[in-house]
Amino acid sequence: MNTKNKELPKWYDGGKYTEGDIVTNPFSGETYELTANELAMYDLIMGSQVTGHYDLTAKGLDWFRTANPEAYKILLD
Repeated sequence: MNTKNKELPKWYDGGKYTEGDIVTNPFSGETYELTANELAMYDLIMGSQVTGHYDLTAKGLDWFRTANPEAYKILLD
C-alpha cells in the first residue's frame, strides 16, 4: 500500500475523504488499499465515466498514474 496521501490537484472539485479504503477491480478481482485522496480520485474517475465526462476521466487517470502507479495498474489499467 502507498501510505503517502498525495495532494489532490487544484482542478479537483469532488468529495474529499478523511480515510482510505480497499477497492476491488470488478474485472480481475484484485484489490488495493487506497489513501483518502486516491479513493476520492478513484470515485471521481468512476463517476465521470458513467456520466460521460471523459475529459475529467482523462485528467483523473493522469493524476492517478503519477500518484500511485501500482494501484493504477491494478485498478484502472
